[in-house]
Order: sequence, then C-alpha cells, then structure tokens
Amino acid sequence: MPKFLVETISMHRLRYVIDCETADGARDEVVMADANMPEFSQMHLDEIITSTREIDDAEYLRLFDEDNGYLSGWDDEQKFKFVHKVDYDAQD
Repeated sequence: MPKFLVETISMHRLRYVIDCETADGARDEVVMADANMPEFSQMHLDEIITSTREIDDAEYLRLFDEDNGYLSGWDDEQKFKFVHKVDYDAQD
C-alpha cells in the first residue's frame, strides 16, 4: 500500500497571567519568555492540512532522519513503527 505524507499546522490558544505594570510589559514578557514561564491554560483550536503527497520508503527514511536526528541510529524496523496503517477490514 502506498504511503502519504500529510503536513499540517496545529493551532492552540495559550493563556498566561502576568503580574506586571502595563499591558505592553505583559506582552513583552510573553514574546521574550523562556521555557520556564508557566502557562495558565491552553486549548487546541484546529489542525489545517497544508499538503499531501505520496512518498516511497526511501523518502520516508530520509525525512525520518531529517526530522528526528536524535533517532537516526534506530534501525529501519523501529522507524517504520511511526507509520499509521489504515485497517480497511475493521471499517466494514
């Protein structure tokens, strides 16, 4: 069965509560925030498909290593475990 690469953009609404003198200062804190700034809450809004194309196994492995360099030492069998397989028999 062919493999398809589906690329998406996922959008979340994040909220922060900032104890600050001005609204401008609060916005600056969010823009300049480090990873330690606590989120007040978040909500997933949408996921938009930006492109879809067929890929072969060689391109899959190339993209896997490119996107997940820290896992590039894995063997091909481990890497292919990230492919979602549609079970058409279960849909009947």
